[in-house]
Amino acid sequence: MNSQANNFAVYPSLRGRSVFITGGGSGIGESLVRHFCAQGSRVAFVDIAEEPSRQLVAAIAAEGAEPPLFIPCDLRDIEALRAALETAVARNGPIQVLCNNAGSDDRHQTEDVTVAYWDDRMAVNLRHQFFAAQAARPYMKALGGGSIINFGSITWMVGDPDCPAYVTSKAAVYGMTRALARELGPERIRVNCMVPGWVMTERQMRLWLTPAGEKQIEERQCLPDRLQPSDIARMALFLAADDSAMCTSQQFIVDGGWV
Repeated sequence: MNSQANNFAVYPSLRGRSVFITGGGSGIGESLVRHFCAQGSRVAFVDIAEEPSRQLVAAIAAEGAEPPLFIPCDLRDIEALRAALETAVARNGPIQVLCNNAGSDDRHQTEDVTVAYWDDRMAVNLRHQFFAAQAARPYMKALGGGSIINFGSITWMVGDPDCPAYVTSKAAVYGMTRALARELGPERIRVNCMVPGWVMTERQMRLWLTPAGEKQIEERQCLPDRLQPSDIARMALFLAADDSAMCTSQQFIVDGGWV
């Protein structure tokens, strides 16, 4: 976690709160898990990658925080997702915060996209967000409210040309957010869309942060600093906490001023 973590906010309302995070084993998801654990939340997360996820649990435990519950899950399997959420409830109590973070921005060109690949991208980046919200809703309703944070991307806002299925799925996340916020609002369930810019995860730096990419960041971002997973996690903490009690149906863009 950031060495300057003591400079950042602590949210009393998050202590003891049951949080469910998808794709929590690496990248932005790992930072979400770490930050919610540091707030004293009861955290469960799912990921398809088992080894890094187990290493994360061990690392958090070694730091003295309450370790999160890791549940292996391929989010393309909706029944497995539902079962994982039930397991999390059994351990941590009714879900109060849902972070629909998991996704994959693999590059592809329009001429190479098959029907099977298109359907898989929708399953990986969009479908599970809806069904996780559907499964969490009864618990939040019974508690008198909750927070659902769906993860989008600035890619659809700028029209990235090298991943059209991903861009489409992330645009749909915002539409879904708006619809769910309207439907679930009477139950005091808030639904917002987190919109990250180009975040310097290990994967992004390894695959795509070329000198040309560095130049693009310098040209497009208003701020000169590189966007970190912790920058996204801290906004998610705010959206999960009672401090954002009247924030719903919105996009919260954290991109250093790219769009």
